[in-house]
Amino acid sequence: MSTKQSVGVELEFRSKVPITLQIVEAIQRQVAAGKLHPGDQLPTVRQMAADLRVNFNTVARAYRMLDEVGVISTQQGRGTYVLEEIPPEKSRRLRQATLDGLTRSYLAAAVRLGYLPEEVQRRMEIWLARWMKTGEVPEE
Repeated sequence: MSTKQSVGVELEFRSKVPITLQIVEAIQRQVAAGKLHPGDQLPTVRQMAADLRVNFNTVARAYRMLDEVGVISTQQGRGTYVLEEIPPEKSRRLRQATLDGLTRSYLAAAVRLGYLPEEVQRRMEIWLARWMKTGEVPEE
């Protein structure tokens, strides 16, 4: 398994979940679980990128998403800090942004592979129906 960890952020490079979203979800989970507290400082974007061995822009995008929903605050020259526990509305918005990212990633891959919208919709309806009926989710 190809993983790398920094400040409790563990990445799975073979996952189909984009690295940016893995970082966002990991930090969100840590705040929700009380492992990161209001006022805690996160590594700089450059340090996190170096620790995880990922592109600087990947971490910057993740931090920007977390900043937009009020989980963290990046203050130029001072650092990046956890703002507060995630209230339900912010958590909902972050979950929605994460799901939107996954959906865009899935659709972009389908387009690159030459699938038509109707084909994608048909397959998605089949998998969603199976998930709703049995509770089973497809394996990667």
